[in-house]
Amino acid sequence: MADLGASQNSVADSANAGPAPLPLLRRVLLAALYLLPKNAMSRAMGRFAAIAWPGPLQRAEIRLFARLAGVDLSEARDDVGDFATLQQFFTRALAPGVRPIEGDEDVLVSPCDGAWGASGRIEDGTLLQVKGRRYRVADLLGHEAWAADYEGGCYATFYLSPRDYHRFHTPAAGRIERIDYLPGALWPVNEIGLQGVEGLFARNERICAELSLEDSEAGPGLLMVAVGATMVGSVRLSFDELCTNVPGGRPVTRRLERHPPTFARGEEWGHFEFGSTIVLLTPPGGPTIEPRPVGTALRLGEAIGRVR
Repeated sequence: MADLGASQNSVADSANAGPAPLPLLRRVLLAALYLLPKNAMSRAMGRFAAIAWPGPLQRAEIRLFARLAGVDLSEARDDVGDFATLQQFFTRALAPGVRPIEGDEDVLVSPCDGAWGASGRIEDGTLLQVKGRRYRVADLLGHEAWAADYEGGCYATFYLSPRDYHRFHTPAAGRIERIDYLPGALWPVNEIGLQGVEGLFARNERICAELSLEDSEAGPGLLMVAVGATMVGSVRLSFDELCTNVPGGRPVTRRLERHPPTFARGEEWGHFEFGSTIVLLTPPGGPTIEPRPVGTALRLGEAIGRVR
């Protein structure tokens, strides 16, 4: 795996280089997105995907989507004919054994399928969004004091595309003791959004979950942030009814210390109703993430660092 120190030098160089300008067509698309009701459009997409069409038409819709997106149908647990809606197919389960969890309990693993985005060390209270563009941890989490606990720790950003498996899992064994819902916009998390929208991940709707690791002493846990995006109908949890993109949604904080749900390493804790982004943050002295180049493909269960 890549050396963390060397990676930080690379990240710093990238940050100083300045963001690449968007081509004209993408600037026009970005300007149009400012005018469009992105959240309402995304809810409408969710409703459309939840329509149950007659059997042959439903199977044709799913097969067409799978072909256009490049989905590997052989990895799905269920047959195309078993899905009542396109939404069910988006959030499909995998066949047993297709995503083995690597290593032992001291290995930190990828929480999802997708591709690497920016990753490295949390410095001066900021994370790298894309080359030359940083954003504040406090803005991502919605809490200045909470953000301070992660100064000097590690972070990694993972992007899910429409072809990917849309459920997300825990990178280590532990218990979720806090969840925060932060309503917001739903900008796209592709190149247009990354290069054109300041503080993208801190502006989009998101759910932050704090995972306290097994056998760990009291202190900040590993943070898992599930970020919504344009056309993501909702982000949903496997253990709580909280979800994103609710009309009139207000910030929610739930502390679950009295009865925290516990998770094995690699266990599912939620899903996207389309594709989007996971951001992981670790406290200093906690788990370490070993960065890889932006765009590197990854799969659920791959080793990405060390828990201890």
